[in-house]
Amino acid sequence: MSNDAFTPRPPHKFSFGLWTVGNPGRDPFGEPVRRRTSAVQLAGLLGEVGAWGVNLHDSDLVPIDASAAERDRIVREFKRACHDNGLVVPMATTNLFTDSAFKDGAFTSNDPAVRALSIQKAMAAMDLGAELGAKIFVLWGGREGTETDGCRRPDVAIQRLREAVNYLCEYSLDNGYDYRFALEAKPNEPRATSTWPPPAPTWGLSPPWNIPTWSG
Repeated sequence: MSNDAFTPRPPHKFSFGLWTVGNPGRDPFGEPVRRRTSAVQLAGLLGEVGAWGVNLHDSDLVPIDASAAERDRIVREFKRACHDNGLVVPMATTNLFTDSAFKDGAFTSNDPAVRALSIQKAMAAMDLGAELGAKIFVLWGGREGTETDGCRRPDVAIQRLREAVNYLCEYSLDNGYDYRFALEAKPNEPRATSTWPPPAPTWGLSPPWNIPTWSG
């Protein structure tokens, strides 16, 4: 590795998401233009360029339909690759937007079965992140929102959102994960009107949360 002052090195604490460096170049108007690269290979590439950390969604690493044995093998191999390349995992999150089950939302879906699935998937992602050493857990409500006022009442959606965050905070506490929750607030990506509003209103929702000091 170069000794040039502008060459990234682990002490600089650069970290990259698997979903960024592993992006196959697909967009809404075209199919992928690059071959997919495994998480183990990406860990090697990040180690070569002097990265400090790697962040991930659960589904970036473990397919949503993986068996328990497949999940354990994938995680074991990735942990070894991170160790061999001097990488840490500072942050983990859950993908509650790609699978078609979440087309009407995840935590705020009108379908109680989807809301239950979302909580279970988020808890599994928290287990994964904790196993990899993450101390920050990000929540992005990519599908939490609406394109029409007739979809759901805003107050009902906010209540469902609060209940979900409270539940996950308690889950972190019960398991000794010591997570800090980061709320990724965007007004209209990809929904026309998002239940995760811009940062200031999102923070304003925090007083009813059971553990508001854990999130930001």
